[in-house]
Amino acid sequence: MCHALDDGISMNIQRHTRLTSQAPAAVILIRLMVGAIFLSEGIQKFLFPEALGVGRFVKIGIPAPAVLAPFVGVVEIGCGCLILLGLLTRLVALPLIIDMLVAIVTTKIPMLLANGFWSMAHEARTDYAMLLGLIFLLIVGAGRWSLDAYWGPHVTG
Repeated sequence: MCHALDDGISMNIQRHTRLTSQAPAAVILIRLMVGAIFLSEGIQKFLFPEALGVGRFVKIGIPAPAVLAPFVGVVEIGCGCLILLGLLTRLVALPLIIDMLVAIVTTKIPMLLANGFWSMAHEARTDYAMLLGLIFLLIVGAGRWSLDAYWGPHVTG
């Protein structure tokens, strides 16, 4: 039973590694963009809590802002670093996709309703670019120049 489970896990790692290593090396450009922006935004939630952290969460109506703002900041910092390294890229793209969807729903949809399409489109450009970059990374993986690709063959034997 345990051997079968180990084989299943090994096959999943091999499949992930194969998919990651087949992605072009240029994926690093998307990783650098997405990872650096999330890292920066996460840090800024702590540096400027009134404008970008707890105060912002209060303003847009996020529940439990004193808990969720630091939590989101830590998630953005940690996942942003992992994306920069290309480590567990597909896995960490998922919470960041949720992060972006919440940001769009809580800030850009109300802006659309209040100010119209063009005002919202201007303000949402980074959100949409980040969301699409994350979906891209979820689909193709970290690419050849990543820790996912480097450690994959060593892990799978």
